[in-house]
Amino acid sequence: MTTNAHRVVVDPITRIEGHLRIEADTDAEGRITRASSAGTMVRGIEIILKGRDPRDAWAFAQRICGVCTLVHGIASVRAVEDALKYRIPPNAELIRNLMIGAQYVHDHVMHFYHLHALDWVDVVSALKADPRQTSALAQSISGYAKSSPGYFADVQTKLKRFVEGGRLGIFAGGYWGSPLYKLPPEANLMAVAHYLDALAWQREVAQLHAIFGGKNPHPNFVVGGVPSALSVNPGGQTNPAAFRGGEAATATNIVGLERVQEIIASMRSFVDQVYVPDTLAIASFYKDWFAIGEGLGNFMTYGEFPSKSIFDPATFMIPSGVIVDRNLARIEPVDLHAADQIEEYVAHSWYEYSVGKDKGLHPYAGETNLKYSGPKPPYQHLDVEASYSWLKSPRYKGRAVEVGPLARVLMLYATGHAQTKELVDFALKKLDVPIDALYSTLGRTAARTLETKIIADAMQGWYDGLMTNIKAGDLRTFNAALWDPSTWPGEAKGVGFMEAPRGALGHWIVIRDGRIANYQAVVPSTWNAGPRDAKGQDGAYEAALKGTKLLDPKAPLEILRTIHSFDPCLACAVHVLTPEGETIEVTVTP
Repeated sequence: MTTNAHRVVVDPITRIEGHLRIEADTDAEGRITRASSAGTMVRGIEIILKGRDPRDAWAFAQRICGVCTLVHGIASVRAVEDALKYRIPPNAELIRNLMIGAQYVHDHVMHFYHLHALDWVDVVSALKADPRQTSALAQSISGYAKSSPGYFADVQTKLKRFVEGGRLGIFAGGYWGSPLYKLPPEANLMAVAHYLDALAWQREVAQLHAIFGGKNPHPNFVVGGVPSALSVNPGGQTNPAAFRGGEAATATNIVGLERVQEIIASMRSFVDQVYVPDTLAIASFYKDWFAIGEGLGNFMTYGEFPSKSIFDPATFMIPSGVIVDRNLARIEPVDLHAADQIEEYVAHSWYEYSVGKDKGLHPYAGETNLKYSGPKPPYQHLDVEASYSWLKSPRYKGRAVEVGPLARVLMLYATGHAQTKELVDFALKKLDVPIDALYSTLGRTAARTLETKIIADAMQGWYDGLMTNIKAGDLRTFNAALWDPSTWPGEAKGVGFMEAPRGALGHWIVIRDGRIANYQAVVPSTWNAGPRDAKGQDGAYEAALKGTKLLDPKAPLEILRTIHSFDPCLACAVHVLTPEGETIEVTVTP
């Protein structure tokens, strides 16, 4: 982190996935007047995919990121299925819902404790805590079993050894002792203990992906369903009719399915007894942050968790739509195929378009293979009047929008989802803050917690539905109807969309003569972290930072709090050129 005159530079932003730089111009009082978000790394999956069999795309696209591990795989297979109008069996939809739901719960808990909580929790302060008082605090907010004085004393002893040995490790480099930290020592100790508990917990919940997808990270998928053959036999051998071509495969049997039930129960227990109580407890000390960090006021969702089919949006648990200027009474529809709705701009990106830098392109016509001919990225200070990011600037009907947990919770609340309304109203009443508190840094963080409970609870329903189908004799998990490329049209276009934990994710594919002619991924962190467009409209990060006052520009904890509330994933969001500004070309022989 460096400062120059009235510009504060934080590079890299730590505790995120990928490489992000924030430059903030401040006035004489330390208030941010303009922020600039720069993705400083590059990728090139879209280029690699050109010329390949679209049925193989998911295996490459999923490697865009290893944190939100399965989401690009899901979006990719859905893109091919949309292009070919390829419906999958009900069991496959349920298994995908379970896998996506598990990703949400795992990802959100990990984000809160291991990436974001340290913006609010002073780890070193925990050394001053009284374990008995910590135990009393923990038991007053939850029935979590690990709440004894002895347990917290052991955690404190372990932490003390780290500090005295100079081995803070993952806790090193924090702004410990800053007056911006407001938790009492006992609350800090409780949070540190739950930080460590979550590390052990996440190893267990990751098993669900391995049961249905063979491994984690990057579980397996297949266009037309899921690769999880089902069996009612304890030994796991499946009926050939259950999964065509998998006669000798080892299926997911009753033992694996019972393990899935145990994992769902473990998820719900940790969310109910640890994650939700901790969020509410910590938020109660930082109510001023319910009025900081909103930004755009525009929110978008693509929709997720179909109860019937991805082709039937009316059955989605999370609806699609756009909220403009906080107006929850009017939801604008989203058409991902329409050429005039979703466009990406490069006015302030280190790219050029064949149509010029000030014009947008729909992803079907998107370009990532043009040489950037401008000056190399200046990393001492960004030229924010020109190009300053490897990210593009996506827009919905020309508007910058925010995507992610806050957008989804607002959409559920606005459309009358009963559990969401109950949870949001409960949290607002408990914290004694108005509905407008949601439009903030801490509102974004609280929304992520509440949606984790909503999805963890929904997982039980999807599991019950899967078991009902199995007991009724339906073991189908794959549809081979369009597996033969000779039946495909000469050209087909499709979009695979989903609500990734970080927000609206879309993969657009153009298939020509059985091969990928164009492929574009527009990801949540592109929507949120993208730079200004030709009209000067800020991206979501940039808008959320504007107006924030920094207590100490040399320790800009305020910037970290707001940026982390979005849960950045920059590896997903960037594109690729060589250090010389040349395209990385990949030739694929069919």
